[in-house]
Amino acid sequence: MTIRLLLADDHQLMRDGLKALVDKEEDMLCVGEAEDGFSTIDMAEKINPHVIIMDVAMPDLNGIEATRRILELNPNIRVVALSGHQNNEFVRQMLEVGASAYILKTRAYEEFSRAVREVMAGRKYLSPEIARGVVDEYVELAAASDTDSAFILLTDREREVLQLLSEGSSTKEMADRLGISVKTVETHRRNIMDKLDLHSVAELTKYAISEGITTLDE
Repeated sequence: MTIRLLLADDHQLMRDGLKALVDKEEDMLCVGEAEDGFSTIDMAEKINPHVIIMDVAMPDLNGIEATRRILELNPNIRVVALSGHQNNEFVRQMLEVGASAYILKTRAYEEFSRAVREVMAGRKYLSPEIARGVVDEYVELAAASDTDSAFILLTDREREVLQLLSEGSSTKEMADRLGISVKTVETHRRNIMDKLDLHSVAELTKYAISEGITTLDE
């Protein structure tokens, strides 16, 4: 199958370079060029390409908004985002609106054909620098969202007590199981309630299930 590509970039020189790359591939064909977001949308409707190489920063209508509108009309089109900037916000927004790949212009000549083939196979593709940025941002967001997690707020021992408590163990049973005194178990339980601002076994059980500490599956 010949892969039909639409090249969208406001710089003629960049489009010429991309077209030269397409011409080197026996199974790829450039079926159109566009220099702004609006014309990209119009051409996508008229020529129905398999893949659009989409410049993120274009005049009149940017690549993010153009991608959103195009994929709303035809979700079968694959979009490979192309950018001269390693901007995490651009990456996030392009992926959110449905782009299948994101490559840097500085790496386009190395990664172009691979990105196209990956998205045609139903997979995602990110330039290595972009991928690292996405992972770093994910870790930061996960850390921020987990500030109230049991795995942050509670000690290892407190999580053990919480699990046993939520699974119905008595104070004496918990003490025997963990090899600690009844008084220590009571101290842990009090600390858990204070840290989580929860004040009943039912609330603690619900919390433990939501945090994945226990499932209570039999």
